[in-house]
Amino acid sequence: MLADVARGLVAGGAELLLLCTNTMHLVADQVQAAVPVPLLHVADVTAAAVRREGVATVGLLGTAFTMEQAFYRDRLEGHGLRVLVPDAEDRAEVHRVIYDELCRGVVREESRQAYREVIARLVAAGAQGVVLGCTEIELLVGATDSPVPVFPTTRLHVEAALDVALDRALDGTPETAPAADVAPAPEAPPS
Repeated sequence: MLADVARGLVAGGAELLLLCTNTMHLVADQVQAAVPVPLLHVADVTAAAVRREGVATVGLLGTAFTMEQAFYRDRLEGHGLRVLVPDAEDRAEVHRVIYDELCRGVVREESRQAYREVIARLVAAGAQGVVLGCTEIELLVGATDSPVPVFPTTRLHVEAALDVALDRALDGTPETAPAADVAPAPEAPPS
């Protein structure tokens, strides 16, 4: 379905595609294969930001799918990063808050504190930064909630897309490749 939508967008003149959700990057390779224009992968953009900050080990927060399946971790690791995920109990709580609260517009101080505690445990395990790998997490926590840098993927993704679009507008030539600071996609093993 997403590949069909992508083909329609390209037919309408789109020169760059984004999946505006971290979890659906599970099918990013299939969407990219369906179209002749680049898809700006959120994990590539995030990895570039993490590396610019000199961080080598990140904690990953997101939906259970994003934290537990390899598609996102492998993409980050393909850029030379070490990725830590919370333990099973913390993953369940992070996921629950996303779906039961944040997706419904509910922001609770108790949940913010729970996320702060999960972040603290990731830092204690060696995380030098934390990837906020779900669009809704930025509604709950930010830089002031973490003792290490946070990487808000929604913001990073939008800024990278704007950079690509503005670069194209300034030089007047349509590009067919992602921004120069976004590393090429690493080869992913079949899942």
